Amino acid sequence: LSDFIAPADSGVKDYLGMFVCSSGFGLEDVIEECRGNHDDYGIIMAEALADRLAEAIAEVLHQRVRKEDWGYASGESLSLNDLLKVKYDGIRPAPGYPSQPDHTEKLAMWDIMEVEAKTNVQLTESLAMLPAASVSGLYFGGKNSQYFSVGKICKDQLQDYAQRKKMDLKECEKWLSHSLNYEP
Repeated sequence: LSDFIAPADSGVKDYLGMFVCSSGFGLEDVIEECRGNHDDYGIIMAEALADRLAEAIAEVLHQRVRKEDWGYASGESLSLNDLLKVKYDGIRPAPGYPSQPDHTEKLAMWDIMEVEAKTNVQLTESLAMLPAASVSGLYFGGKNSQYFSVGKICKDQLQDYAQRKKMDLKECEKWLSHSLNYEP
């Protein structure tokens, strides 16, 4: 991902953003009411709707960053189909997904943005977000930024990563176990 942001000494004006949004506050009350009415379908629909709404909020925020806040795409006028096909400049990768498999990056995001204090979106011990209908990620605005998948990680790569993160190798292996090409 660092390839998608200009180096500080390049003289290029560039940005890296981050966000957290949620539509899950109050969802537990709705679910409890559904449970009380033995309405399993209502539970499924409430959770699905909250998840989709959180994703929609994230997409609207990203569009606002592109068109207004950073303004690099102020003239952007895409159809819904083109938006769904990600035909805009910039990406919003999320920790735990293929281009950013390390969930521990959320810890830095929560610290920098003071997420829990400002939004009450919390991280569990396994770094899942609460409320569950929450989305977090980074913003990259470069024209060449694109989604990709990190391949399997070799031990020497993880050792280098752990050293740069100032994290114990065993801890890194735990968090990135699904991405390793070796057995720790």
